[in-house]
Amino acid sequence: MIDDRTPVIIGVGEASERLDDPGYRRMSPVDLAAAAAAEALAGGVHVDVVAAVRQFEISTPWSHAPLGRADNPPRAVAARLGQSPARAILDVTGGQAPQRLVTELAGEIAAGRADTALVCGAEAISTVARFAGADDRPDFTEHVGGQLEDRGYGLDGLMPPRLAAHGLLDPPGQYALFEHARRARLGLSEAAYAAAMGALFAPFTRVAAGHPHAAAPTVRTAAELVTPTPANRLVADPYPRYLVSRDKVNQGAAVLLASVAAARRLGVPPDRWVFLHGHADLREKPVLERPDLSAYPAAVAAVRHALDVAGLALGDVDVLDLYSCFPIAVFAVCDGLGLAADDPRGLTVTGGLPFFGGPGNDYALHAIAETVRRVRRAPGTYGLVGANGGFLSKYSVGVYSAVPAPWRPGDGAAIQAALDRVPPVEVCDDPAGPAVVETYTRKPGQDAVVVGRTADGRRFVASCAAGGDLLGARGTVDGVAFSRDTSRPPAA
Repeated sequence: MIDDRTPVIIGVGEASERLDDPGYRRMSPVDLAAAAAAEALAGGVHVDVVAAVRQFEISTPWSHAPLGRADNPPRAVAARLGQSPARAILDVTGGQAPQRLVTELAGEIAAGRADTALVCGAEAISTVARFAGADDRPDFTEHVGGQLEDRGYGLDGLMPPRLAAHGLLDPPGQYALFEHARRARLGLSEAAYAAAMGALFAPFTRVAAGHPHAAAPTVRTAAELVTPTPANRLVADPYPRYLVSRDKVNQGAAVLLASVAAARRLGVPPDRWVFLHGHADLREKPVLERPDLSAYPAAVAAVRHALDVAGLALGDVDVLDLYSCFPIAVFAVCDGLGLAADDPRGLTVTGGLPFFGGPGNDYALHAIAETVRRVRRAPGTYGLVGANGGFLSKYSVGVYSAVPAPWRPGDGAAIQAALDRVPPVEVCDDPAGPAVVETYTRKPGQDAVVVGRTADGRRFVASCAAGGDLLGARGTVDGVAFSRDTSRPPAA
């Protein structure tokens, strides 16, 4: 017996277009989200709640929309579908948002506060980049109005001023720090670590090549991915372009949830129902306060808790999609779980953000859609989606299966409290004296930015004009600059 209030996913949809597609239509983000939502609804479903993933164009105070935007994205999508939901939500910034919204709205359905809910999102970044300065540019402006629960940017703690002062507000720059920190922990050379990144992502390209909505469906070898060329230029050491999330895409996705009672009333057959067996939403410390810059304990704890809620072990999962904006986002979760980078199940169902595409904050909604399709096709199987936001900052996890299961609330607050109790690293504003480099990155034509420790163990950020591999480099820090002492060997 399944309780009538049990939430189930009854529909998923995706939409995309490429600039060189025959019949390319210059669709807006609302157009793409509505097309995906129409596929998810596939019938006369009245939706009580529509929640939209925040577009990149409105994800920070300094973002802008060159082609214009809708003032109420969820209601703009709903209007195209002939819907007038009682509640519209625009979530905070971050790639965790799709999974977090699915979990939240499943809980709302279980509590009886809604019967149906739609989560949607889309980006048209490729079209915006192409037409931003064109005379014939489309106008994506829409004035919809109406109720909107706008949750704001949600950027607290995600923009460290010390990193910003050195030009590292961008994801490649900050993720590169985590990547080199992991290389330091493993004791690998630059060449050996590059090979590992290529080996991780080469199978992702094969998955992307078979996905109809992939932005870059091209199979590449591990060596191709990590060898700099004019087409694969260095973005931020150690990342050439092929290892970086591909944001120039036109993609949309949607997930439709309903109570079991509503699903029956709508005539959705039980073999189309997919249950959220487990879930978790956890947050990491601010970047510079983390004891280990190569690790992601909040993500590892989120995966473990979601599996505990589901009553499963990692080995019980048949389908995995680990958020893959950069290699470290996958490596850090695998390291913490003891999961091999070449696990035979594969680590992506879409091809991942550099190859399938990274539609702003909305990638995980595509991963959920594909996971739902896979567990439907193979009754009795389980799929896990991990969604990352910020700078390895927020992690949301969902465990899916067509196997019936009751709604189970989690105990994320207790786990979050335990994560928060770990003592933070003290950050130094005016470092001076002997110091050692923990990690670094270097952008083309610029000095390196190093993160290191002073003699008393405090962490600092500084620039460094020295070339070469700086991991473990010893020297002197003076305010915002680090000078390498070439007469001393690197720290172990």
